Order: sequence, then structure tokens, then C-alpha cells
Amino acid sequence: MQNSQHLGTLFLGLLMATSMGCNGGEPVTETVVPATGQTVTIRIDPSKKYQTIRNFGGSDAWACQFAGNWPLAKKNGIADLLFSTDTLADGHLKGIGLSLWRFNAGGGTAEQGDASGIRDEWRRAESFFAADGGYDWNKQAGQMWFLNAAKERGVKEFLLFPNTPPVQFTTNGKGFATNGQPNLASQQFDKFAGYLADVIDGVRKKTGITFQYVSPANEPQWDWSDGGQEGTPYFNNQLAAITRSLSAALLKKNLSTQINIAEAGQIEYLYSEHNRPGRASQISAFFDKNSADYIGNLSNVIPAISGHSYFTNAPYKTAVEKRKQLANGVAAVPGLEYWQTEYCILGDNEGEIKGEGRDLGITSGLFIARVIHSDLAIANATSWHWWLSVSPYDYKDGLVYIDMNKTDGNFQSSKMLWALGNFSRFVRPGARRVEASSSLGTDGLLVSSYQNTNNELVTVIVNSDSEEREVQLSIGSGLKPGAAKAYETSAQSDLEPVKFSGSEGKFLVKGRSIVTVVNKM
Repeated sequence: MQNSQHLGTLFLGLLMATSMGCNGGEPVTETVVPATGQTVTIRIDPSKKYQTIRNFGGSDAWACQFAGNWPLAKKNGIADLLFSTDTLADGHLKGIGLSLWRFNAGGGTAEQGDASGIRDEWRRAESFFAADGGYDWNKQAGQMWFLNAAKERGVKEFLLFPNTPPVQFTTNGKGFATNGQPNLASQQFDKFAGYLADVIDGVRKKTGITFQYVSPANEPQWDWSDGGQEGTPYFNNQLAAITRSLSAALLKKNLSTQINIAEAGQIEYLYSEHNRPGRASQISAFFDKNSADYIGNLSNVIPAISGHSYFTNAPYKTAVEKRKQLANGVAAVPGLEYWQTEYCILGDNEGEIKGEGRDLGITSGLFIARVIHSDLAIANATSWHWWLSVSPYDYKDGLVYIDMNKTDGNFQSSKMLWALGNFSRFVRPGARRVEASSSLGTDGLLVSSYQNTNNELVTVIVNSDSEEREVQLSIGSGLKPGAAKAYETSAQSDLEPVKFSGSEGKFLVKGRSIVTVVNKM
């Protein structure tokens, strides 16, 4: 892609053409940007540090159960897009380097077939229960393939999550609830917990992969009664009791897996009652020592609260305000982290963008980049996870899209994939977010910066405006930045490498683009 002409130089002339042109085989375009118009100064102060980033992830629900059985070359291609950190000979990136993979422990609705009551066959899921009541570790084979593919490509963290308990345990024998009532009786809590521990242990023995985390519930605020997918609501006291049972079950098997809760359906349910009394205010419910539902004293409960960023992103002023409230709520509990563990574009987002209709283009990519920015830079999220990593739907819910075919078909990437990659590929586990601000003073250009454990400085610039911006980076005193690389996602490019040179310390960021600058320190 001929996008190199839109960037000039970085870091006050420290980037020399000779240093940028010797990295084996990468394309080089040297451009001097004329100093015209208003220059936007981005000030970065690595001495001011914020949260430590744990991971960027995606889930295998629902299509991986079928895509994992596609021809090897095609499913390898999908896995490369999601997990690879390789750079091709021409300098292009093979994938977005997710650092966590979410595995859906299904409830057994696939075995029930049409009798499950779940209309969409692609949203039913197998369990590991065998017909005789024992376990069959050859089930969920397509998902197991992607689990192994993630490990082979360097993913080191894995999370297990069920949307429903196995149908053998549910109150109505289904994988979804009746009349919005919790679908698991208290007498079944220990059995459900034991099942999850057995699955974690069984997958470990079969694959060598240990799930570092398990989330026992998903979006417990919703009714889950329409048969659209597996799911069940819970009240906080039920979720606390399930967590206690799961904690004991994991310890009994000597498993190191940590429990993450509460996968709230919206972030408001974490810091307020909102519109779900008894199923909200989950920060205080689970981590206030005076709460009857306190579980923060369990040794294998990670001190983190998780929520989903749905319905809170437009207008941007609202997104900022809600995330400030969330950050304040989390900060009230010493040592507590916030994880954003599920997102795709749902609803109409106050008219800005609708979830309906597949969009592989930059409009959706920019929207996603703004959500990620607000979750990291305002809510102080330490983890950020996507929902359907592979989607067959006519909806803005996929990173990679596939034909709705169980055995073969075509696949294609989206700008949402590459927009996430502007963060996930470069901001690696253990990175610290550092102070970054823009002189422009509008949300048309958002900027955040991170320092990796190898001291790389990663700066992500999201320019939602149609106007290109001349930008200059200013780094805190006492630091000696070295050669930099930049990568752009735009209508014309998919996280394309960009080369630049010059002497004025300025560069252009195209209108409607996302640029990540990686600087050696």
C-alpha cells in the first residue's frame, strides 16, 4: 500500500534514513513533510506510570467449533491472523498477536440439537460430558484445535468460561433460562464447580495447556430466556456461592487456575445498582470486606473485576464519564484491577454506528480503536478482550469473518482485527501505560502510550477526523529515544509498516487512521 508518503519523521530528528533502511527486506519510503498548518504536540512522560497491561484476548465462541475442522491451510490462516507475532520478509505483519485466548466450555446444547430450544445451530455448544455420564476429551474438537494453535503461536495465557452450566445440572434441562430466573439450583453449585475443575484438569492432561483463569458466569444481569444462545442470570449471592465452591474444587485438584469475576453485561453494573438490583454494584458486593458476598479473601480469586463495554461508548463524552466512574469505583478497593473481557459493536450507539451489517472497513475499525483507548486510558483496564474472534454473521461482531459452512469456505480479515492489532501486536504483557497527552484538545485525535518490559515505547494515535494531522512527539527529559518504526491501519492499509525520515521531528497522521509508533529506548 502506498501510504508511506503520509509520514515524516519522529523524535526531534533522531531518526536517520540510514538507520531506517537496514532492517532486512522491509519497504522504505523517505519523505520530508512540509511544515504547514498547526502542529499537534503529543507529550509523553514515561516517568508517570499507570496500570500494568496483562493481555489482549479474544474468544472462540461460537464459530471455532466448525472453523477448527476446516482444511488445515485455511484454519492455519485464520489462526495466524489472530495469534501470530511473525513479520514477513517484506515487513508486513502476519497477525495481531493476541496474548490471551478465551475457551468456551459449552453446556451440551449441541448434543440436544433442535430440542435444545436454541434456534441457531452455530450458537449451540458441546460439553465434555460423554453419553454415559463420564468425560470425553475428544469433544469440542474444533475449539481444541484453535486452543493448540494459539499455544503454538506463542500465546501463553488462557481463560475458560461457560455461558451456562451443563444442561445435566440446569433447572429446566436447557442451556438457557426460563422467565429470567437463574437456571441453577443451589444444590447443583458444587457439581457445576466440580465440572469446571474437571474440565480444566482434563484439558491440561490432553493438551499440556493450563487455563490461568476461569470465569464461572457470563453477563449475569441479562435474562437469557429467548433461546438465542446459551446463558443464565445469577444474583450476586448465587455467584458468590458458586465462586466459593469453585475455589474449593480447584484447590482440591491442586490447580493453579485463578477465578475472575464478574463478566458484567455493562460497566454500570460494576459500580452502581443501575437497573438490576441484587445483580449489580459488583465491586462492593464481591470485594468489600463488609459485604455478605465478599470473596476477595479466597486465595485463588484474582483481585480483578471484569465487565463488558457494551452500550456505553457514544457519544464519546458519555463513554469518558462512565469510565471515570468505573475507575473511581475500582480505585476505592486497594489492589483491585479492572478487566474489559468482552466487546463487539452492538445496538445503534446513539446513532454513531449500528451493530447490524457486516463492515470490513475503517469506520468500524476506528470505532473499536476509540473504545479500546477509552477502556485503557480512562477506565485503566489491565486486560482487553474481544467477543467473536471468528464470525459467520452479517454483523459487526467479528475480527475474522468466515462463510457459514461447517467444513470449508472462505475467510477474510476486518479493519476491526487490525485496529485491535494496533494495540495487541505491540503493547505486550507486562507493559505499563504512561502519561500521554495531545495539544489538539479534542477527541478527534486520541493518544495513549505504553512502555514494554524491554523498554520499547509504544504510542497509539487514533485520528477519527477526516483531516490529516501534522504531529510531533515530545518525550520526557532524560530519555534517549532511538530508531522508531510505525504501523498504520486505514482504509488503504492493514497495520502496514511505514518508513520515514527527515529532520524536523514532525510527521503526518492520515485522516481516519490509526498509527502505532514503536520507539527503541
